[in-house]
Amino acid sequence: MNDPTHAPAPGIGGPVPRGTPAGFVRFLRADLTSGFFVFLIALPLCLGIAMASGFPPVAGVFTAVVGGLLTTFISNSELTIKGPAAGLIVIVLGAMQAFGFTGGADPAADLAAYRLTLAVACVAGLVQVALALLRFGGLSEFFPTAVVHGMLASIGLIIMLKQLPVVFGQKASGEPLELIRALPEKIAHLNPQIAIIGLVSLAILFGFPRLKPRLRPAWLRMLPAQLLVLAVAVPLGMWFDLAREHTYSFLGHEYRLGKSFLVSVPGNLAAAVTTPDFGAFTAAATRITAVWWVVLFAAVGSIESLLSAKAIDLVDPWKRKTAMDRDLLAVGVANVAAGAIGGLPMISEIVRSKANIDNGARTRFADLWHAVFLLGFVALLPGLIHRIPLSALAAMLAYTGFRLASPREFIDVFRIGAEQLVIFVATIVGVLATDLLIGVGIGVATKFAIHAINGVPPREFFKPFLDVTTIDDSTVQIDAGGSAVFSNWIPFRRQIEHLGLVQRNNVTLNLAGTRLVDANVMEKLHALQDEFTRAGLRLDIIGLEGHRPVSSHPLSARRRPL
Repeated sequence: MNDPTHAPAPGIGGPVPRGTPAGFVRFLRADLTSGFFVFLIALPLCLGIAMASGFPPVAGVFTAVVGGLLTTFISNSELTIKGPAAGLIVIVLGAMQAFGFTGGADPAADLAAYRLTLAVACVAGLVQVALALLRFGGLSEFFPTAVVHGMLASIGLIIMLKQLPVVFGQKASGEPLELIRALPEKIAHLNPQIAIIGLVSLAILFGFPRLKPRLRPAWLRMLPAQLLVLAVAVPLGMWFDLAREHTYSFLGHEYRLGKSFLVSVPGNLAAAVTTPDFGAFTAAATRITAVWWVVLFAAVGSIESLLSAKAIDLVDPWKRKTAMDRDLLAVGVANVAAGAIGGLPMISEIVRSKANIDNGARTRFADLWHAVFLLGFVALLPGLIHRIPLSALAAMLAYTGFRLASPREFIDVFRIGAEQLVIFVATIVGVLATDLLIGVGIGVATKFAIHAINGVPPREFFKPFLDVTTIDDSTVQIDAGGSAVFSNWIPFRRQIEHLGLVQRNNVTLNLAGTRLVDANVMEKLHALQDEFTRAGLRLDIIGLEGHRPVSSHPLSARRRPL
């Protein structure tokens, strides 16, 4: 009678699916089916992300398998898929290079860099566990949306810059600005047959989703574009005989082909297990470097994972809410385990999680099944993976990078307000010119500077000014003064949640006394209204009639005229 899988679903018919033993059986078919389709998307991405990070290809599979097997039973996030993410490529490769990674020129040095980076990943996982236990799951609430989107867009640009040369059969190395300067030369010296595979792959990735439904049979619509890329790229690689070392001539130039243009995976998974070298933290030459990369791994990985989990909660058909501290704990534990056997760092990955929803997943066991399929495929069919051309994987990553830095992102940010675009671009430039953490700091500093220009005094940056009045037995009113901005949102939200969701009151929030309500607060208030509605309560926002919006967007910042 008390089985939570039989509770009524808000907004849609049927029970609310839960990741319980009863839910495992009840929703087995839906979760198994979704897990299989997510596996088809995850396999090439896991391999490609690992290689782009400087890790062996199988390391990405290790991460997804560990994530699915562990986090399913620790986190209560029902629809997120845990695994390696393109957003962490820049950090992992940066750590590898800081520890002496040579990109294949010196295999011994590359192995040493790999093991030192694994140690950083393990310690960063422990930091994430500590953050979860200290209830830092709300950390993501502090960072302005424009800064987070700017960070992701800059990561997307860096991924594209690093992967486009591989699409054309070349290698890429250096800082982002150096990659931009070198890209025309890389394209000019492309390997024609490898470029054919890469360009055909890009054409499928960009073109297939845009085909009109009537041009795609029903069975074809079910297949992810990444699987179609493999279905075309693998036969092309066999036609060009990439498995054999040889040369060919084209327009008077000679080009080399061979196994180096194919994915390399071990025939025995156990032999691929690699242990971390914690000497990174004891040797004087590497100690400071290791600590710096731990901070980057833990900070960026945690923020990106928490934001992804929050985004998936918003599109969950049953509006289930993830306990963020618990989810961060799960990711931290899994990161320690993945790093201990040679895997990449993991997060709650947004693209695969969205695919999980689209394919009808009901509970967190879909993540488990996707991991089981990955493990079985890599263990039983490593020869098939070895047939995948690297240029096809590079095309998938370049496409992922484009989606992160799509022109649509710039347009959407600008629609909220010109100041949001300034923050967005400042973050991108900061990341490209320095690194992720400093770039994010530049974005946050830009946000503070804009608030100061708008007349927000420093004393209002971190402290909300709230007066509470009891209206009746079920309603309270909060009168806000000063400014409601991203940096004081956490205590602001805590007060609203405590009076409303915890004490079960309807809340009227009066913003008439504020001098500024920034776009971040507007966005988060809108999301908080949805939470109140799902809890059977009301959050009414009043007092903005005298404020002037900075744009026509409903979530734009509001300023009170002087």
